[in-house]
Amino acid sequence: MQAVFHYSSPLGGITAAGDEKGLCGLWFDGQKYFGSTLAPEREEGDLPLFRDLGSWLDRYFSGRDPGPCPPLDLKGTPFQLAVWAALQNIPYGRVITYGELAGEIEARTGKKTSPRAVGAAVGRNPVSLLLPCHRVVGRAGLTGYAGGLDKKRALLELEGAPLPRLT
Repeated sequence: MQAVFHYSSPLGGITAAGDEKGLCGLWFDGQKYFGSTLAPEREEGDLPLFRDLGSWLDRYFSGRDPGPCPPLDLKGTPFQLAVWAALQNIPYGRVITYGELAGEIEARTGKKTSPRAVGAAVGRNPVSLLLPCHRVVGRAGLTGYAGGLDKKRALLELEGAPLPRLT
């Protein structure tokens, strides 16, 4: 059975979902697509995975690189999974554009990839923060984030990342 975990961050509440295999969701409370991978039947849980997640989040919100994320159990299309895997390679404190990310995926898969398609997959990232979609920006500056641009800006500032101008 899927279990849920709640975390109080400096940017608001966070809800995570997972089971013994790994995390399948992590959202800022109320964000776009909140709960998109929550099972209809779930319970409050105290999984070892959630203790690891709490420690990871504590390190992250203290302004330190938290290291590798806890185990994930993601479901998505092959393209989404490829994009989400590429997100894991964006270093702490750095940003990349949707176009650059599309180029990396294209180089890895050999398939033509558009920045717009990458943006759609990034927007459906079910484990915000853990797969750092907030580090992906538009060519013209800071753009969309399911948790809101204010949170995206705050996360990048916390990491000491260069802030592109706002669009």
